[in-house]
Order: sequence, then C-alpha cells, then structure tokens
Amino acid sequence: MADPLPQEKLFFSALRSGDWPEPEQAWTLDEAGLSPAGLAELFESQLMSRHLDLHARRLQARGEAFYTIGSAGHEGNAAIARAFRHTDPAFLHYRDAAFLIQRSRSVPGQTPLWDLLLSFAASADDPISGGRHKVLGSKALHVPPQTSTIASHLPKAMGAAYGLGLWRRLGGGGEWPADSVAICSFGDASFNHSTAQGALNAAGWAAYQGSPMPLVMVCEDNGIGISTLTPDGWIEASMRARPGFHYLSCDGLDLLDTWRAAREAARIARSRKQPVFLHMRCVRLFGHAGSDAQQAYMTPQRIKADEARDPLLVSAGLLQRHGVLDKGQIGELYRAVGECVARVAEEAIRRPRLETAAQVMASIVPPLRPGRQRPWEGDVDTSPGPMAKLLNQSLHRLMCRHPHLVLAGEDIGRKGGVYGVTQKLQAQFGPHRVIDTLLDEQSILGLGIGLGHNGLVPILEIQFLAYLHNAEDQLRGEAATLSFFSNGQYTNPMVVRIAGLGYQKGFGGHFHNDNAIAVLRDIPGLLVACPSNAADAVGLMQEAVRLADEEQRVVVMLEPIALYHNRDLHEEGDQKWCFADPGPEHRLGVGELGAWGEGRDLAIVTYGNGVYLSRQAAVRLEAEGIALRIIDLRWLTAIDHDAVHHHVAECGQVLVVDECRRSGSVSEELITGLVERGMESHRLHRLTAEDSFIPLGRAATVTLPSADAIVERARRAVGRSDSAVSGVPAAASSGKVSAGSDSE
Repeated sequence: MADPLPQEKLFFSALRSGDWPEPEQAWTLDEAGLSPAGLAELFESQLMSRHLDLHARRLQARGEAFYTIGSAGHEGNAAIARAFRHTDPAFLHYRDAAFLIQRSRSVPGQTPLWDLLLSFAASADDPISGGRHKVLGSKALHVPPQTSTIASHLPKAMGAAYGLGLWRRLGGGGEWPADSVAICSFGDASFNHSTAQGALNAAGWAAYQGSPMPLVMVCEDNGIGISTLTPDGWIEASMRARPGFHYLSCDGLDLLDTWRAAREAARIARSRKQPVFLHMRCVRLFGHAGSDAQQAYMTPQRIKADEARDPLLVSAGLLQRHGVLDKGQIGELYRAVGECVARVAEEAIRRPRLETAAQVMASIVPPLRPGRQRPWEGDVDTSPGPMAKLLNQSLHRLMCRHPHLVLAGEDIGRKGGVYGVTQKLQAQFGPHRVIDTLLDEQSILGLGIGLGHNGLVPILEIQFLAYLHNAEDQLRGEAATLSFFSNGQYTNPMVVRIAGLGYQKGFGGHFHNDNAIAVLRDIPGLLVACPSNAADAVGLMQEAVRLADEEQRVVVMLEPIALYHNRDLHEEGDQKWCFADPGPEHRLGVGELGAWGEGRDLAIVTYGNGVYLSRQAAVRLEAEGIALRIIDLRWLTAIDHDAVHHHVAECGQVLVVDECRRSGSVSEELITGLVERGMESHRLHRLTAEDSFIPLGRAATVTLPSADAIVERARRAVGRSDSAVSGVPAAASSGKVSAGSDSE
C-alpha cells in the first residue's frame, strides 16, 4: 500500500485498540434481517468506495485524475443499494459510489473498480461517459449518470416514478419492470434548492390525489453544504409531516439501521405506490471536493469529531461485535482492497483519452431507434384554418398514431390550453395521456424527462416563453446532456411546446410577450422549430414527434402566440393566413427552408411573425418595382447555411428580419454564415428587435420589427427613397398582427 493518509491512520489505530464507535441503535443481525455474509459484503463495498476516494487524491496529485469529489462518510448508502432491485432506476447523488459498487454485485460480470477508475482518469474507455465526465452511472445497473447541477435530477426521478404507473395504464412496456421503484439521492444542502422543493412538492401533490408514485427520495444529511451548516433538525422538521410522503430516518453510519430503514422504504414504495422520504444521517469527510480545505471554516474540534464518526469504523465494530470478522481479518481485507484499487488504477490511467472535438461531440446527438408510429386510417379536415386549429388536428392524429405519446402541461386538459390548442384532447384520450399538471415549469419538464427515460414520448406545454426561464436548467443541465454524458446509452426524447414571441394584442407585457430565445439556441443538441403559418406548424410538429420517437431528440416548438388565431393577412376578412391541413405524412425536416417569391432584387430571410410581416411589406415593395423573395427558416437551430446561401446568392441584397433581440440573435448567426460563404458585407442588412423587454399597452410593439420598418429598411437596401410610391392601402402597411383571442 501507499503511505497511509490521516483517515487510514485513524482506522488502523482503532483496529489495534479495538476501540470502535458504538452505533445509535444496538440491532442484532436477526432484528435487522441481515445475514453475516451480507454484512461482510456491505463492508467490502464500503472499503472499495473509500479506497477509490483515497487513491483519487493520490492520482490527482500526479495529474492523472481530474475530479475528486468523493463519497467518504456516505458509504452507508451501500445498504440502501442492497435493499432495492438492480432494475429499479436510481438517480444518484455524487457521493454514492458505494451504492453503485454494491448494486454491481447483483449483475454478473460487473467491474466497478475498473469502471470508476476509468471515469476518474477521464478515459475514453469509461463505460458510462466515454471520458466526458466523472459520473456515477451504468446502463446494466439502471443508473443514469448525473452531473453536479444541484438537485436537477430530482424532477426527472419524480417523472420516472410517475411513468411507471402510467405504463401500467397503457398496458405495459417501458425500460423498467412495471413494479419498479424509482430512487433518487441528494444532500441536505441540495434539499433547500428550489428544484428539490419543486420535485418534492410535485411528488407529494400527485400522491396526495392518489396517483401512483413509487419513489424513494434519499436525503444524505451530513450537516453541511460546502461550508454552510444545515440547522440541526431542519430536514426532519421539514419532511416528517409533509403531505403525501412517508418519512423514515436512519443512522447512515450504522449498516444495520440503514438496511432496516431502506427495506421498509422499498416495501412501502413498491407495495403502496407512494413516495417515501428516507432521511439518512451521515458525515462528510475530507472536505467538499478537490482542494477544498475544511480547516478554513470548521474548527479542529469539529473535524476531529467527524473523523471519529467514520462509518467504516462503525462497520468494523459491527463485524467484530457480531462475530463476522475478527481484527486480523478486518485489517487484511482493508489492505487487500487498497492494494487492488492501486493496482487497477495503474492500468486505468494508461487507457486512451478523448483527443479531438469530434470524439467529444460524438454523443451529443442520440442514436437512432425503430419508430413506433401506427398507420393513419382516419379522415383529414382540409378546410382552411389558423395555426391553433391545425395544431390541434395534428396533435389528435399523433395521439392516435403513437399510443406511447402523452401530453402534459398547465391547463391543457379540461380547459384545452390557454389558446385552445389542446381542446377536446383530454376528453378523447383520457387524463392519463393529457395530463393537467401543477403550476411548476421545473416539474413539468422533469416529468417529461422522466417519462422519456422510460420509453414514452412526452409533448410538454410551457404556457409562455417567459415562464421557461425559471426552469431552463432542466433542458440545459438535464435533458440535452443525458446522451452526451452517457455516451448515447441513455436518452430522454421529448417535444416541448412553448407559446411565445411578441405582437400579442389585448394581453401581455413582458411575461406574455417574450422574444428571448438565445437560451434555447445555445444548448448543444437541442432543436428549435418555429412555424410562421398553420400548414408549417403541422409539418414541424409531426417532424418533431418523429425526431423524438425515432432519433430520440429533444425538440422545442416555439409557437408564435400572435399567429395562433390569425386568419387575415392584408385586410380584415381576407382569410389569407388560413391554410389547409397538409395531412398526417407532411413533415418539414431539420434545416428545410420555406420560400415565397422568386425576385432577385432583395431576399428577406426571417421566421415566425417576421414571415407574416414580410408578406405584408412585400405588397408595398413589389408595387414599387422591387422584386423580392422571402425565405422562412422554420428551424432556428441546426440551420442549413449552405441552403440559405443558395437561396439568396443570386439576389442583389439580403435583409435578415429577426423579431428577437439584437444581441445573441438568429440574425447574428445568419449574417456570419453568409459572410463565411463569400457574400460581401455591403449586400447584407438586418432588422431586429431592440435589446429590451416588451412593455404593456400600445407600446407593446415599438421595440419590434414592423411591416413599415421592413419596407423602410428594404428600400434603403436597394437604394430606393421613401417617396418612390404612394397609394398603397393603409391596411397593407399597418404591420398589425392579432392574436384573435384573449386569455385569462
């Protein structure tokens, strides 16, 4: 063995003296329901976890390991792992190496030490992340990898638990057995995060109403978050009487007490299909992570007291007290595990690492899988209609063709959505497939991620774009990263419908007219579609569901509120913004552009409301003799810049009309893409929204592009004066876009 670290010296001192700390409860093996062999097995899993932590620090000092947040003091979670089946999905805290090691014993052929050391060394051979991060995860053990975004995995654990019951109603299926229990673990500091509280509330809210929620939420309470102490009794006081939950507690330093409580948690969750909060008291050793020196914020007395509560010391005492292993056997096992870890580590650090951008990015896009769409045998209503009507028809068809597809969101069921897009769908498909959720966007997205984990395809609705921003980490930190950090082994396909953008009349201000989309466009792997008309909305929605079902993608449908019910283009009653339903097979692929007109004087490149406004402006511009074409992006990510260049290259001037904010906008990417393909800068122009929030009332559109502004900018681009034409009807130049519907 290498030179012992301080905690190792303490262990051997206790071994020599036989002075082991006493557990809080004096359980016998029979009372706890654990065999002598079982206790020895748990201790060995604890030792493996501890020696991984110790050796990771040695490797880091040599520059061979890169992330040393450890599990020391939390190794009691090995007993929790043993109490559950290896097929129970487990969303683990980053201090749960002992859990993963213990669970690996349930599946033949597992090599947890080798796997974890490859992860520590960021080796491309790491079987879970392929060298992209030090994570705890395994496909064979049903442990999806988690990164360290605080508590962000709790909402999807809630969603996974809900999905277990949902599959039973759908007749079976999914990734996990129907009687599984979802497990998630987290720390006492993470408990206070709004994401954790939202997930706890959502799970309790569902269970309180009788919805199946087989979920065990394990709070590993070590009393401190980095340097901030958790108030004594806070976790228990917060959860003991929480509606919808069963509260259990255990001494995480005592394997027997933890095993007893974990078995009871598993029994309740599995038999009653109700959520359990398992409060495991433990201790944190070695500081928070990496170079964190807890001497800077903890007294020597507190550090010494925590070291004396080392769970390995308590476990060794249990083994000796119950006659399972004697002092010599305990010491021999400790040394043997340490030597094994050191030996395996020397092999792991020699394995190859990621070297190129292509290797790193290979798993951003998930792998393909067979589609599950049924043939469509119904009729299609081809009477022209606005976007809301055709989206509703498309969703109805998709629900019929995909029995594993579910809708979820606020007010989408009985009310049919704020804008009527989901009207009558709940009555047709039932409340289990068209789910009225609680008012919490983090929980809505987490629900969808968990359902996607379990083989379902969710379509989620976020009522307004402005309401996404308090939950966007569920897309950024969870949904879009899962394939990346699991090397494509885990996916959570989903479609997120978001009503947004500006120009809504009669209702709004910033919270209902939001044009901030940069947060969506800079998430690797996330696809964003934005229809400008009803027919395209059908094509994009049907392609979005195909992408989720077959390509396992996360897709956002950004739906312009102002165009939901808009029927007219130039004047009231002209019905020129109504379209026929293109039918169930119509799909608009990623990067596929729309085009109107063939003029060569000017190309307008735009999307969403910009297409509508540009069509209004085109009447005036063509009356002036300006021949133009309008290019509709349709997709705001994965833009086919070669196709854009091809469509506009023969035009004298190019104007990008972008209804979103100037900074971080689509227009920046478009102009850059054209310049990179050789287009001269004097031919390129852009009209964008101001870098401003959107106000209420008559000023609601003054910061946004208008038909008048498009006409003015187009004239300047082609060298025409404002007085070149007159007599154009006022309605054609108004730039008005009407939502056509008020809301509550």
